[in-house]
Amino acid sequence: MNASLRVLMSATALSFSALALPALAADYEPPIVVDQPIEEVPVEVGSGWYLRGDVGYNVAVQEGGSFDFRTFDPATGVTTPSSFDTASLDEGFTYGIGFGYHFTDMLRADFTFDGYRTGFDGTTSSATPCINPAVNPAFAGTGCRSEDSSEASVLNFMLNGYVDLGTYVGLTPYVGAGIGYSYVEWSSLGSNLFCTGAGCPVVPAGSTEVEGEKSWRFAWAVMAGLAYDVSKDLKLDLGYRYRRIDSGAMFSVAATPTTAGIQGDDPGFSSHEVRLGLRYDLW
Repeated sequence: MNASLRVLMSATALSFSALALPALAADYEPPIVVDQPIEEVPVEVGSGWYLRGDVGYNVAVQEGGSFDFRTFDPATGVTTPSSFDTASLDEGFTYGIGFGYHFTDMLRADFTFDGYRTGFDGTTSSATPCINPAVNPAFAGTGCRSEDSSEASVLNFMLNGYVDLGTYVGLTPYVGAGIGYSYVEWSSLGSNLFCTGAGCPVVPAGSTEVEGEKSWRFAWAVMAGLAYDVSKDLKLDLGYRYRRIDSGAMFSVAATPTTAGIQGDDPGFSSHEVRLGLRYDLW
């Protein structure tokens, strides 16, 4: 092929290319872009949270000291410290509610409110007459014994943490501990007085009543128990709790020129409690 023929064929090819470009441009359509909607995953507001309710039986015991009181004699201006000869606290039922959160399969925490009432019974003895001999000479040279009673209402606000130790055939053992504050309100302390010693008159020595005190106190607790899976979200909880509440004021009477002032303190409350409750997971 000579040079003239090659030039002619090249020119012809270029011409066909130039004619084809507009046709291709006319046939080209840009892709249609459709915005895909973003799939929104609903947030489970209740996920991890649970509610709880408990009832139990509480055995309060005296630990860490004695039930003390002080008497003031306006005649001498002397305050005398003393303690109840005997003292005991009654057993009773407890109740409680709360809410909590699962941090992991093993760790959880809850805030609880619970309460109970306990009765106090005690006795005292003194070489001082129950009634001033200047008022009634028949009591001269005698002593005095009292039988005393009161009642305490205890409300507890606790923040608790737990470790769940794994689930086996629907049973989950756990241990825990908590701290918080307790509001203790004592009712009036009533005392029946009895003359002691030779020569006591046959008439009753009388009775007295002093005003109870109320106060906030620090409290702590340790727990252990076993939870049973009633269903996916409901657990039956059987547990034990030991709780210690700090000491505080028990009763008081302001001293006056004619009346002896008395002020008493309790040693705090130690309690052993067996609880049965339900926990409902808000999944």
